[in-house]
Amino acid sequence: MTKRQEAAVETAAEKPKKRIGFVDEVRGFAILCMVVYHTWFDLATLFHVELPFLFTPQMNFVRDLFAGLFIFISGSACRLSRSNLKRGFICLCGGLILTAVTYFFMPEEKILFGILHFLGLSMILFALLQKLIDKIKFPIIGILIFGLLFVLTCNIKEGVLSLGNLFSVDLPDFLYQTDILFPLGFHSETFFSSDYFPLIPWFFIFLTGSYFGVLLVKHRLPKFFYKDHIRFLSFIGRHTFIIYLLHQPVVYGVLYLIFHFVLGQG
Repeated sequence: MTKRQEAAVETAAEKPKKRIGFVDEVRGFAILCMVVYHTWFDLATLFHVELPFLFTPQMNFVRDLFAGLFIFISGSACRLSRSNLKRGFICLCGGLILTAVTYFFMPEEKILFGILHFLGLSMILFALLQKLIDKIKFPIIGILIFGLLFVLTCNIKEGVLSLGNLFSVDLPDFLYQTDILFPLGFHSETFFSSDYFPLIPWFFIFLTGSYFGVLLVKHRLPKFFYKDHIRFLSFIGRHTFIIYLLHQPVVYGVLYLIFHFVLGQG
């Protein structure tokens, strides 16, 4: 096989003609977990149902785990799309719509920079910076670098950069005395957003996923990743944007009807 033929084969592998089942299934599973969590959150905060487990450190870890999984796989999916800039703007607009709806109609649950804002801006940044991102030629190196950056910055809400017990560096106080930088992860104590995924540290998970996506599109992973296993999850995973955009008002509406008209409360 000539070098030109080898390049053609590699190019074809990088541009798959069909969706990858693993990506849709994981994304579908993660979005369902997020819907369940938001249902519990509404029950506890808006309808005053006692769910003591919901605000434990263990549940916070589980919540962030599934959110991180969703962000990771969304980063992988960027390698399967040729229109990340367009998708990013659509997703960001969806986030802004949620901000407007929650700000005016559900101010106690307003969303200023939630998962849709984050994903939209991340896709836009990925599209604009892809040539620079792709200068890291070995996906494993990219995964290690940005995975390490996530660990380093995952505690910025506490005002520190840290790597476990190895070292810890305090960040300047002025970063936490204003809300101007809240999309980046820096904000005052009075800032509130019921759904909040700042660029730092989550964009590093998104980029980690994008390098995993390189392995996917080049078919360097086991065959398991390229087969459909659970059609229902695949279907959900193909429609995560509309599900996330609509699920919060739908969940709130259903719970309102149940509590006010079926149970006669309120």
